[in-house]
Amino acid sequence: MAEAAVKEVSKQSAKISVFGMDCPDCAAKVEKAVRRMPGVISATVAFPAGRLSVEYNPERIAVHDVVAKVKELGYQAGDYQEEKRGLTTTEFSMAGMDCAECAACLEAQLPPLAGVETAPVCCGSGIQERNVREEPASFWETNQYVRPTMISFTMLVLGFLARYGLGLPETVVNGLFLAGVLMGGYLMAKNGLSVLINTREFDMNMLMTIAVIGASIIGEFEEAAVVVFLFSLGNALQGYTLDKTRNSIRELMEITPAQALVRRGNEEVMLPVEEILVGDVIIVRPGERIAMDGRVSAGYSTVNQAPITGESIPVEKKPGDAVFAGTINGHGSLEIEVTRKARDNTISRIIHMVEEAQAQRAPSQHFIDRFAKHYTPVVILAAALVATVPPLALGQPFVKWFYQAMALLLVACPCALVLSTPVSIVSAIGSAARNGVLFKGGVHLEEAGSLAVVAFDKTGTLTEGKPRVTDIIPRGDHSEQEVLALAAAIEKRSEHPLGVAIVEYAREQGVDVPAASDFEAVPGKGVRAIIGEKQYRIGSPRFYMEQAVDIAQVEEDLGRLQGEGKTVMLLGDDKSILGVIALADVLRDNSRESVKSLKESGIRRVVMLTGDNENTARTIASQAGMDDFRAELLPEDKVAVVKELLAEYGKVAMVGDGINDAPAMALSTVGIAMGTAGTDTALETADIALMADDLSKLSFAVRLSRKTIGIIKQNIVLALLIKGIIFLMVIPGWLTLWLAVIADTGSSLLVTLNGMRLLREKSETRPAAVTG
Repeated sequence: MAEAAVKEVSKQSAKISVFGMDCPDCAAKVEKAVRRMPGVISATVAFPAGRLSVEYNPERIAVHDVVAKVKELGYQAGDYQEEKRGLTTTEFSMAGMDCAECAACLEAQLPPLAGVETAPVCCGSGIQERNVREEPASFWETNQYVRPTMISFTMLVLGFLARYGLGLPETVVNGLFLAGVLMGGYLMAKNGLSVLINTREFDMNMLMTIAVIGASIIGEFEEAAVVVFLFSLGNALQGYTLDKTRNSIRELMEITPAQALVRRGNEEVMLPVEEILVGDVIIVRPGERIAMDGRVSAGYSTVNQAPITGESIPVEKKPGDAVFAGTINGHGSLEIEVTRKARDNTISRIIHMVEEAQAQRAPSQHFIDRFAKHYTPVVILAAALVATVPPLALGQPFVKWFYQAMALLLVACPCALVLSTPVSIVSAIGSAARNGVLFKGGVHLEEAGSLAVVAFDKTGTLTEGKPRVTDIIPRGDHSEQEVLALAAAIEKRSEHPLGVAIVEYAREQGVDVPAASDFEAVPGKGVRAIIGEKQYRIGSPRFYMEQAVDIAQVEEDLGRLQGEGKTVMLLGDDKSILGVIALADVLRDNSRESVKSLKESGIRRVVMLTGDNENTARTIASQAGMDDFRAELLPEDKVAVVKELLAEYGKVAMVGDGINDAPAMALSTVGIAMGTAGTDTALETADIALMADDLSKLSFAVRLSRKTIGIIKQNIVLALLIKGIIFLMVIPGWLTLWLAVIADTGSSLLVTLNGMRLLREKSETRPAAVTG
């Protein structure tokens, strides 16, 4: 038992940022080389995020050894985070530290205690783990091919100038070209040799080096110099575009302020967000960004939540409402009680989930990876045959076919093909996140693009999830205003959802509500109260029938309203009915439009599943434009319906709240949860999470998924077509070294840029619902 505990503590992990990986093949070679290191337990490279995750035994190897290996392979290694297992971080709030010197003194005293490894102390906040915001590395630091490109270009220009401008001897001209090859190609050769030694595999750098050496041997110095320049330029441009793709989601982190104004006792102090604790109260002035997740404790304002939910219109906030870090305060001042630490806030969790999703392989990528695994050896074999068969078997000139073989080597790395899927997936997931939609992986992105059926839960998904007054029918000489005023007076102290809805509607209509006294609630039936000197009551029809009050005069209205799926309440006194009030869980403003948009995007059938009665379900389904509905369903019945739809249509999405509909969502092809901002459970359980209560985001997600699949197919066809043309050019001997380089790096750039088009995708905006 003790031995197992020691092993657990000695096992550590780290995440290392790696720059310069141009394609998944590069990432695979880094992964393989690190795994072979003594002391490394496991290593995984997430190419889309440019991150190496490694588990290692600290008694045999240190994390800086892994960083050194990455650099040896020719890549830049940035900041890394170590995660030690078997350690517990505890945080204390402390009082009585008057200055930084007190904090430093305490910090020095704690580590000698048994079991305490580190104890950083922040004056005014306590002992805590500090998160340091990473500064983005510069383009010059991360893109290692920029300098070789400039050097090779300079020497190439000088060579052309010497030959065609000054007419210098060939020895001088070739010397300039050779200097460009050596200085511009040194990094390429060094990286290729390192990968070959560490993985026993040829990468693009090594193949390019062999081709350049071969061209130089047969005296083609000019072409060798052109190849080195074009290869370096292509890699520099490709690295730049890939970094733009990788950083698209990280830009969200920059919107969160680094510090906030905090009220501690009777003082207001500006503190770094890392020092702010749960329970602290931060003060946000008009126009400022909110620094922490929390709940409004004082003040009224509107908040622009677009960075989190994608909503285009600011949302009203009052005491008790949740707010998120990175959102923008409007016209009012707010005091916010912090509910999450900086490292755990909603936007940090979104970024973490998106980066994890981007690192997952989509189904189409698995096929491409299998194809690419055999592609390079086959092309290298083909190059060897091109160099030997024509001269030996057909008596052709060796130099010509050796040149063709060197050119063929330049297309032996399937970079464009293996890039065709991940760059599109990364761009689409990043674009979706900025529009308030979280895909939990490439597999769900692809599945959403092939859906045939979308099944909706009713309550809180298609509808607002709370009752609203829909009809007021006065009787006798009473007006709608009078009926509403009396009903609101009786229900003013009620906590029943129907009563709350009546009071809220009266407030919205600006109705003067009279005072009432002697409230009496009759459970399950209604409420009585005295207004003026007269008793009034509001409740169900049964409430009046039991009191022998004649309701025949309103039976026609009752039947019609109940047939529409509405809940009907009667207002009256001891003798007669004064009015009829109908309430219903009303359809969201954009539900019908969103359902129509889903059908236009290619969804064959849209179905509503609900536990409500048949009449209510039929009414809502008709209003929303559903193709079908199923009513009076228990959770297990919804599962059965989803099974039935899967059997008939193949691909089915279930849209719900992520909690009550969890069984049906788990069974469906894709489970989609709505309104998940700040909701941990829904964020974790759903395959796709819509951060706002906005169904238009669902049709955006489906359209984006279908477009992503289309672009992936375009990329695959483009990559294979260019490779095919290159191979065909070998037969008549038309292939040149520079043309092969342009074809290889150019196709990689084309598929990257084509995939990056998805970054510009935006959802159709609509006015956001103003919530309290």
